[in-house]
Amino acid sequence: MKLTVNGVEHALEVPGLKRLLDVLREDLELTGTKEGCGEGECGACSVLIDGELVNSCLVAACQADGTSIVTVEGLQHGPLQRAFVEHGAAQCGICTPGMVVAAERFLRSGEPASDEGVREAIAGNLCRCTGYAKIVEAIQAAAFGVRR
Repeated sequence: MKLTVNGVEHALEVPGLKRLLDVLREDLELTGTKEGCGEGECGACSVLIDGELVNSCLVAACQADGTSIVTVEGLQHGPLQRAFVEHGAAQCGICTPGMVVAAERFLRSGEPASDEGVREAIAGNLCRCTGYAKIVEAIQAAAFGVRR
């Protein structure tokens, strides 16, 4: 299979039904994407495939052939990760990569960063630590370019 991850092209030989999450973590050593539930319920493994937000634990490697993927590592120098740190939005770190990727998709959409809009954008990502207020605050800060 061939795919582009964070702007880098890769040619891999992997079983077609291997999960994309495992390809990213094991074959490409991009361990920022986390496995939370393995059932597509928590969003910790969220990545962008051709600009669409997906749970990589539910995607077979063969489905990703020929696509362009963005993981949290591909966003490491952007405003979202900085905002998450500055606003205390990252606690244990399990949900954070998926939240950052979901937030990136939201920011790319151009939708207004209202409380309701941000909360809807991250609705597929579960966090057990923060209560979401600081996450919403961080996403809004990134959207408006606000720094603490």
